Amino acid sequence: DVNSILNAVYQYAIDNNGSLPTDISSSTEEICAGVNLSCGAGNVNLRILTGAYLVDIPNDPQFTSGTGTAYYIFKDARGRVTVSAPLTEQAATDIEVTR
Repeated sequence: DVNSILNAVYQYAIDNNGSLPTDISSSTEEICAGVNLSCGAGNVNLRILTGAYLVDIPNDPQFTSGTGTAYYIFKDARGRVTVSAPLTEQAATDIEVTR
C-alpha cells in the first residue's frame, strides 16, 4: 500500500507538470481515509488521486477506527516524498518508502 500511494502521487505529478498534490507538506501528517470522509486538522487529503491513480485510498489493515489510514506522508526540503506505515508487526521498524 505504501508503494501504491507513492506511485499514485508521482503519476499525478507526471500528469500535472511536476506539481505534487497541494495537501502534501513538510510536516508528517496522516493520510485521510476514503473519498467521502472529511479530513481533520493534521490530515492530508489525497482524494484527488482516486479514480485515475488509485481505486481508493488504502488503509493499514491493523488500523480499524477513525477517519485516518495509519499511513503518513511528507515532503522534505528537496521535494522528495516519503510515505510510511508505522503500525508494524512484532516491533519491527516502520515501513517507509521515499522517492
